[in-house]
Amino acid sequence: MSVTADLSISGEEFVLGTSLRTDADIHIELERVVPSSQQVLPFFWAIGSDFERFEADVRGNQNVQNLVALDRMNGRVLYRVEWSEEVESFIHGIAAVGATILEATGDRLWRFRLRFPDHGALSEFHDYCVAHDIRYTLDRVATDIGAEREEFGLTPEQRETLVLALEKGYFDVPRGVTLTELADEIGVTQQSVSERVRRGTGSVLEAVLLEADGNETGVP
Repeated sequence: MSVTADLSISGEEFVLGTSLRTDADIHIELERVVPSSQQVLPFFWAIGSDFERFEADVRGNQNVQNLVALDRMNGRVLYRVEWSEEVESFIHGIAAVGATILEATGDRLWRFRLRFPDHGALSEFHDYCVAHDIRYTLDRVATDIGAEREEFGLTPEQRETLVLALEKGYFDVPRGVTLTELADEIGVTQQSVSERVRRGTGSVLEAVLLEADGNETGVP
């Protein structure tokens, strides 16, 4: 089961942070990416105003071979950076265990949201950081199934009932199981099963359909 972890780390603790360090009023944002051990994140967004000073600071860093602005829009610039050499780093530790960077923002302090294949991969990542003397703070850890349950607003009982109903063919046409049969298997009354299915289905549909409709129409 995959694991999502939120962590914070000083820009002094990894190559990307030190290479993009600047006194300009600039904030860095990385898009969702699966980092490669052969290349340390070649693309990033810079948000701010003093881009000329920022570019001079980055190009003057010994780890940076070239910096190119690819797109500019409303106080945001998309850059591609070419690194001077392969350097062991925090980012390589993420790549080594097959994790995905879901979100990453920072300047002097960086915040990452990472998805690991499982708890074992998270443990391996921690061991990598210890071995390379990389210090970070783990702010939050959650399994994806827990995040989905929280997102849809399902109780554990509702989720258990919906999963069983789906597996047994309750939503098939014709139905592969009745509410009474589901109730007998779970060990509750038919009315309880009916309420779990109705309310649980309503929660999932509301979370998926109404949120999607809101996104499409621009409603927050």
